[in-house]
Amino acid sequence: MRRTTLAALCIAAATATALTGCQSGSDSSDGASRTGGVSASPAAGEKEKEPFAGLTGGQIADRALTATTGASSLRLKGDVPDEESGGTITLDVALDKKGECAGSLSMNGQGRADLIKTGDTIYMKYDEAFLRAQSKGESKDTTDAVVNMLAGKWTRTSATGKDAMDISGFCDLDTVLGGADEGSSAATRGRTTTVDGTPAIVLTEQDGKDRYTVYVATQGEPYLLRIDSASAGDPGTLAFSDYEKPVPAQKPSGTILDLDELG
Repeated sequence: MRRTTLAALCIAAATATALTGCQSGSDSSDGASRTGGVSASPAAGEKEKEPFAGLTGGQIADRALTATTGASSLRLKGDVPDEESGGTITLDVALDKKGECAGSLSMNGQGRADLIKTGDTIYMKYDEAFLRAQSKGESKDTTDAVVNMLAGKWTRTSATGKDAMDISGFCDLDTVLGGADEGSSAATRGRTTTVDGTPAIVLTEQDGKDRYTVYVATQGEPYLLRIDSASAGDPGTLAFSDYEKPVPAQKPSGTILDLDELG
């Protein structure tokens, strides 16, 4: 499962640093038509409460990146591209700076892989559709054997093993968002709105043909709530939530296959 987890890691980091990596001028449009929990109307009374009075869009973006990278835990959810396969990864993972994580991954909507990392152990469970999709190119007998052995069963492997390093990195929040708060942004501030009920301000930035729309919380810490990328190379959306909440990373119950013992 190396390709899937590594691609998700790269996209998460690249999307989170989108605002600091742009070199060209900003775009003043506010990206009005958005879906997936973003309200089309301004939050009532938000003009009076908005804490960013007098700040430019770039200054707001810098504060958001600092707050987000300073969080001890959060949840990432969205659809992001896998450059290697040209497909789409769907991820929903909670992770923290202690390297704990719990969530799920999917590739092109084909099946699901559940992931838990706690301490020095990684637990994963794959459904049949995911295993068959990831076994393309293998013989039918080999694929059937893998499915019969693994489908629907929890597996475990050492997080310190050579083949597990990519997953371990993906589960570490410092690694995923590493470097996101470096540099400065030239984002333009737009309207206020809500994201899943949380008051937010919309920021936009453009680098050539690549366009990014960012939603930043206007109440409490100025956390990133969502990033939409209209980049030709990295289109996709990531939602950020559950800041500072404990990651539900617990050892699964029942029988667990030890992949290190199976070799």
